[in-house]
Amino acid sequence: MHNKILYIWEITPSQMKDKTIDYALRATWQAIARMYNEEAGKYDTTMATGFTLLSIDKENGTPSTALGPKMGMEATSLSRILKKMELKGLIERRPNPEDGRSVLICLTPFGREKRELSKAVVLTFNEVVRQNISEEKLAHFFEVIEVINSLITEKKIYTVTGKSVNTRSS
Repeated sequence: MHNKILYIWEITPSQMKDKTIDYALRATWQAIARMYNEEAGKYDTTMATGFTLLSIDKENGTPSTALGPKMGMEATSLSRILKKMELKGLIERRPNPEDGRSVLICLTPFGREKRELSKAVVLTFNEVVRQNISEEKLAHFFEVIEVINSLITEKKIYTVTGKSVNTRSS
């Protein structure tokens, strides 16, 4: 009985890429992150900084408390990134006129310049992918991603008790 169980740690990476969706997603995201970081390195920055620049409202700034959830980041990680960005002169903190308890993270002119560069990098990636994958395949890709996200957010994969929930749809 015991020898019929396939433990995840017994699967080699080449077997896993053929067997699990999460491996394909993770490996692809890691390749994208590596590519973005290589590109960002040419401009003495990082992907995390570029992503943060793109997440800040370029005209009005963004409340610091809204930035973490918007980016899907923990406050401590974001705080480190913001501190580095402030030291590089990319952002400044201003009092929030609508809420005296919070601050707005605002782009400096240098931050706006770097934001445009980050935007160009992301748009180039998307343009090249769209040139190499048909609209039909991209539509299917986004459908699949939407289903995966729904399954996760609606807790249809694992319940609170840790038991799997099996749902099948086409």
